Amino acid sequence: MDQVFVTGHRNPDTDSIVSAMSYAALQNALGERGYTAARLGHLNDESKRILERFGFEPPLLIKDMRTQVCDLDYDTPPALSAALTVARGWDLLRNNASITAIPVTNEDGTLFGMLSSGDVAGYDIRTIEDPMVRDVPLFNLLSVLEGRVLNDAGACVDTVSGEVVFGLPRGSDLRLFDHENYIAVCGDQPEVIRWALESNVHCLILCEAELSPELRELETRTCIISTPFSAYRAARLIFQAIPIARICQSSNLVTFRLTDYLDDVREVVSKSRYRCYPILDADGKVVGTLSRYHLIKPRRKKVVLVDHNEAAQSVPGLDQVELLGIIDHHRLADIQSANPIFFRNEIVGSSTTIVAEMYQEKGLMPSKKMAALMCAAILSDTVIFKSPTATPRDRTIAERLARIGGIDLEELGQFIFTASLGADKSARELMFADYKDFHIAGHYLGVSQITCVDSVSMLDRKDEFLAEMELAKKERGYDIMILMLTDVLLEGTQIIFLGDADDVAQAFGVEPQGSTFFLPGVMSRKKQVIPMLSALWG
Repeated sequence: MDQVFVTGHRNPDTDSIVSAMSYAALQNALGERGYTAARLGHLNDESKRILERFGFEPPLLIKDMRTQVCDLDYDTPPALSAALTVARGWDLLRNNASITAIPVTNEDGTLFGMLSSGDVAGYDIRTIEDPMVRDVPLFNLLSVLEGRVLNDAGACVDTVSGEVVFGLPRGSDLRLFDHENYIAVCGDQPEVIRWALESNVHCLILCEAELSPELRELETRTCIISTPFSAYRAARLIFQAIPIARICQSSNLVTFRLTDYLDDVREVVSKSRYRCYPILDADGKVVGTLSRYHLIKPRRKKVVLVDHNEAAQSVPGLDQVELLGIIDHHRLADIQSANPIFFRNEIVGSSTTIVAEMYQEKGLMPSKKMAALMCAAILSDTVIFKSPTATPRDRTIAERLARIGGIDLEELGQFIFTASLGADKSARELMFADYKDFHIAGHYLGVSQITCVDSVSMLDRKDEFLAEMELAKKERGYDIMILMLTDVLLEGTQIIFLGDADDVAQAFGVEPQGSTFFLPGVMSRKKQVIPMLSALWG
């Protein structure tokens, strides 16, 4: 079953994290079994505390959704040991027309080289000019010849070397064996056999023949091997007894990792002449091979988005995924899909509220700790129902989840929002804990929100925040940068901003005091801050 990633937006808040986790759990419980909750950024302190309180591990961290080598239906041919015979490699190549090359591995499974039909053919042609074989393991030779050793001298031999020659009758004027460095191939030719044994050639291959008792008793250092094959076939097989390591390509190899992105792979392949490329895992071990046709129609990652539907807030590489669905409570933005998808967008204060209602619709009660976690997400995103985005549905669902989870709403709300915002945290860490980019009518802006119970003390760090905002504004090319210090007790938001003061004054109907001002009753970035700027810029 294909894996489906459920992910919220970048710089995820608690609602984004929990809606992904709860929706993945719902789909798995319904029998899908392939759904995995994911996140696109680091957990903020609030989310960490909530997950730890209810005993959950953070979702999988994903930084990019571009198609990778691991997403391809790549080939998985056998990987051969570098010590195997060329004959074994050639058998695999000729019996599998779809395989253009076979990976050759070291003993630990790491890549040694690649064996292709061209390697075998090139070696075969070279043997015509150079009929010498060197240090062929005896085991290899016996294997390819389906042979057996006939004498005691052969029992002391581990490797065989020499020039491969055919035995000729005694009547020939050519003296065949003028030294020992030969591998003689002959049939039922007693005179040639005697000549070879008396010359102490390195190895004698008897083809479709037996050794007479008289010849067997001759003193010789020759290793005698019997084979059922014809002399011509045996001679060719001797050359194929050498280890694959000696003829396969083992240098200047172009390899890919499972984690390599398809865009990068295509660029490398376009500049390469090879037809087949080995694929390695994180440990450098061979897992398969990749050919050009694998790049034509890749299998894409499957994704469901929660708590957003805006490309700038989503995962890099979203244009390369197969989008299956969106569950959200924000305005409609710019994400497009190639095919019809499941889309659910409702006017509630939390995406988790929508997922909780889906549990009801499917007749599935969440577990006690999942219900408590979902309740915390709703309280967080609705700011304990004080946000203008909060609806009666959010409260009703939260109360039901609280009963299932055995928790007290008031106590849980205090737990979420009375936690220290971290005197030990840098201004940058605080500012980017809940942060979103926006593009509105040609204007680029970044809006960060810190929900707290003491915005006055947070304002004491204004200069720190402004310094970080100035850096971010330059790095990202923003027109305006806004930091919201949303105070749960004051039920309003302190605004720190950088950018055109006239635009800010006109959008919010205020007279800023330097770079700050207070907006009573403003608790929501989505429903109160962004719409004001959208109305200003059209």
